[in-house]
Amino acid sequence: MVKLNGEIAENAAGKMLRDFLLESGFDVGRIAVEIDGSIVPKKSWESTPIADECSIEVVSFVGGG
Repeated sequence: MVKLNGEIAENAAGKMLRDFLLESGFDVGRIAVEIDGSIVPKKSWESTPIADECSIEVVSFVGGG
């Protein structure tokens, strides 16, 4: 069971992180991702598989002034 921002993410295990993020509707140009407490560099997303039982946190950048 993979968790995404505290919610169960069905069918995420085994997918590559970038593919999963796109399928989940994230704007990959405006987010940062942490897996099990470690920041995952954006350049690694295409080669980072999602392990079963991991916890993924996604933070979106919002502009303002």
